[in-house]
Amino acid sequence: MMLIYGLGLLALSYLAGQLFGDFLGEFIGVQANVGGVGFAMLTLVLLHNYFQKKHWIKGNFDDGIGFWSNLYIPVIVAMSASQNALLAFNHGILPLVAGILIVVLGFALVPLISTIKTTNE
Repeated sequence: MMLIYGLGLLALSYLAGQLFGDFLGEFIGVQANVGGVGFAMLTLVLLHNYFQKKHWIKGNFDDGIGFWSNLYIPVIVAMSASQNALLAFNHGILPLVAGILIVVLGFALVPLISTIKTTNE
């Protein structure tokens, strides 16, 4: 039952993130969702921390949120894969350069993040 509450919190976070991403896109004049999934993740983290501080979370509920949070990364990857990359490439070289730089930066940061993880254990 508590996994269901975790899913409910994830769904609420997702909807709030999508609405805010759509609003932000309209606000800056882009006909797209701008950062909706990122805002959804942030909302999930903030709500989870808020519920923990209020002591509203009990054992299985926390496990449910953790379970769905672990599944959230593949959801983000799947949603990102559905973005219209061809349309972005047709609008110039900037999206291609930005994408390549982010991937290179991500690969470059893996050793740094790995050392941080092992030193904190």
